[in-house]
Amino acid sequence: MTILVERRAGYRRITLNRPERLNALNIEMGEALVAALAAAEADPACRALMLTGMGRGFCAGQDLNEIVDMPVAEIPALIDHYNPLIRRLAASPLPIVCAVNGVAAGAGANLALACDIVLAARSASFVQAFARIGLIPDCGGTWFLPRLVGIARARALALLAEPLPAETAADWGLIWRAIDDDRLLPEAEGLAERLAAGPTVAYGLMKRAFNAAASNDLARQLDLERDLQSEAAAAPDHAEGVRAFLEKRPASFAGKRG
Repeated sequence: MTILVERRAGYRRITLNRPERLNALNIEMGEALVAALAAAEADPACRALMLTGMGRGFCAGQDLNEIVDMPVAEIPALIDHYNPLIRRLAASPLPIVCAVNGVAAGAGANLALACDIVLAARSASFVQAFARIGLIPDCGGTWFLPRLVGIARARALALLAEPLPAETAADWGLIWRAIDDDRLLPEAEGLAERLAAGPTVAYGLMKRAFNAAASNDLARQLDLERDLQSEAAAAPDHAEGVRAFLEKRPASFAGKRG
């Protein structure tokens, strides 16, 4: 199996499972990830996701052994196998925590950046390795990088293809936090549990708003916030959150629409 899916209380943990290839992507893995995301979103008991890698790497990017003899004309079709995965991660109504346990290179780095909260082991690194083989960043790399770290750093990361240590990635705002290696998975699991107990509907609407902000002007974004806020307010979790605040107790969110 190219991925492993574990059901936890309130969330699912998805593990990339090709450790002998540093979890390099292939079409089978990409399709398995899309299917796992769809299954999680269809399960009312699943309210968050956690993504990590098996072994010493997170994801080395595309498995080059599988494309070494691929005709150039087939490259667009290959990328079209992965683009639905990136779209699904970014648009999922579930909050997604990514625990980068080792190198995240090429498409593997951008797979991580498509998630909502990215933690990385201090020993991990992020490499936009495409230039090393005469390609450009794909799987959303040219979209994520300038928005996260600015155009100057994005250009240098892509053109130089140098590894970016996890701590620097955190300092630059590429990821949320760098964590001691032995604390990475417990920290990520704790975040997934916290999100699984939160206002799921509001989380999904937040993601929609942030995604739209990249192309909206202020006026359109204000209108969108108004409309999405109406949806959030209609969910039972809003009323529960207000009651809990007034009663000075922790909220008990159900994660359901009204």
